[in-house]
Amino acid sequence: MWAMARILLLSPYNGGSHKAFAEGLETHSRHDIDLLTLPDRFWKWRMRGAGMLLASRVRRRRRQDWDLVMASDMMNLAEFRALSGLADRPHVLYFHENQMDYPLPEHDQPDLHFGFINLASAQAAERLIFNSRTHREAFFAAVPRYLAAMPDCPLPDPVPSLRRRSRVLPVGCDLHWLRRHADRGTRSGPPVILWNHRWEFDKDPDLFFSVLDGLAAAGLDFRLILAGACSQVKPKPFLAARRRHHHRILSYGYVPSRRDYARLLGKADIVISTALQENFGVAVVEAIACGAWPLLPRRLAYPEVLPASWHEACLYSSPADLVKRLEALLRTGLPPAAEQAKLAEDMLRYDWSALIGSFDDLLAGMIPQEGSPSH
Repeated sequence: MWAMARILLLSPYNGGSHKAFAEGLETHSRHDIDLLTLPDRFWKWRMRGAGMLLASRVRRRRRQDWDLVMASDMMNLAEFRALSGLADRPHVLYFHENQMDYPLPEHDQPDLHFGFINLASAQAAERLIFNSRTHREAFFAAVPRYLAAMPDCPLPDPVPSLRRRSRVLPVGCDLHWLRRHADRGTRSGPPVILWNHRWEFDKDPDLFFSVLDGLAAAGLDFRLILAGACSQVKPKPFLAARRRHHHRILSYGYVPSRRDYARLLGKADIVISTALQENFGVAVVEAIACGAWPLLPRRLAYPEVLPASWHEACLYSSPADLVKRLEALLRTGLPPAAEQAKLAEDMLRYDWSALIGSFDDLLAGMIPQEGSPSH
């Protein structure tokens, strides 16, 4: 058993799944975790400025006895390490996402600076943790393409060194808590379809609503829950869908109360993802664990997150395949309750109770022991 460590945990974009992860690690870890956060807004400014800002705050704090620093990817860890006075402590970087392979709307031009911040942060850390193997491989595949876009003075290939320092640990989720508060009750009425992803381009709401529009035009009956965070003043696909499907919508908009969110998950029969980008899928894991039947693309991280025994039943290969599978569920009904319950149980592998030991052991193993050389 490793001893308890004193860990400074930096969450520079502390909202949504980032906040849930940071607070979950703080709550469930056996280590003494000191959480330092910034609000989840102005993501570009967080990427550029959070390292310097958090470093200045750390230097003003009386406590300086941390054994290790852990940060998420939405900051420049290299700048933080250089300016915080903690350069001699081991640093761990957790990748929820990265900016090298993030999809952009059709007419947007990529800003290479943000991917370079991710790369510099990775080089500054002794350990990189990715939330899925899919994400890790996508990151390492993107690095040489990214560096090839630079004008001159090519950098030495960092991938072999970074790969040796990398590990995969899925995001811990409070699934047992959600299940206790997601009272499914007796099912009656039309099936309830859930969207609980961010209201953003990379989740492809246009495809989601296009599929629903077609099934509604074919006379199929269903209800809708449209949850998830929205950073846009006017989320056009959702506003338009609200007008078309107002009589079907049971809930519309972000639900700030975790207890109310759990109740909504309990009402859902089917959860759909049409994502263009997904490195893990906390929203989907939460919905499945609370009893919703998933229809997910056979790509991104979903084939990794979903156990292989469920791939045939739950993964679609194209938009047409999604329409076919969803139509079948609406016409003939959901799988047997026992099958749904088994899939929900399988998601408990991502509960904090199942994952925290791996996190704690990895972090403890980064701390130099008495008489051993420092990292």
